[in-house]
Amino acid sequence: MIGNDVLRSVRFMLDVGDAGLCDIIRLGGGSVTPKHVTALLKREDEAGFVLCDATTLGQFLDGLVIHRRGPPPEGHSHPAEANVTNNTVLKKLRVAFELKEEDLVEMMKSAGFEVSRPELSALFRKADHRNFRPCGDQFLRNFLKALTARVRR
Repeated sequence: MIGNDVLRSVRFMLDVGDAGLCDIIRLGGGSVTPKHVTALLKREDEAGFVLCDATTLGQFLDGLVIHRRGPPPEGHSHPAEANVTNNTVLKKLRVAFELKEEDLVEMMKSAGFEVSRPELSALFRKADHRNFRPCGDQFLRNFLKALTARVRR
C-alpha cells in the first residue's frame, strides 16, 4: 500500500487538516509545508501528485504516536525506520491507538476479515523470525477501514 493512502486514511480518521498533518510529521522529526502535504494527499491521477516516500511516512507514524500518546520518556527514543512496510504501519497504528490483540481481532471481524490470534501475532513479529508473515495491502486497507469506524463513532 502506498504511503499516500495511509496519510489520507488517517487524516480522514482524525478529521485534521493539512496544517494538522504538518504538525504530526514535525513531531516525528520531519519538516514539510502545507503545500507539500496537499500534494501528498492528492490522488495519483491528479495534477501535482507527489508520492509519499518511506522517510516521510515513518516520520508521520512516529509523530502520530507522539501526538496520541505523548513524548517518550527521556532516553527511550528510537531511530526512525528507513524501510516502512505494511507491517510497520500496522505496528505504529496499533501503538498510537493503544489497541490490544482482542481489539484487533474484533475490529477485523467487524470489517468482514476474520483473523485468528496466531495469524495476527505473525504480523507483529520481526522480519527475521521464522513465523513472521508480511502484511498484505488488503489486510491493511481493512484494518484502516475498521480503525476509522472505531475512532469516528
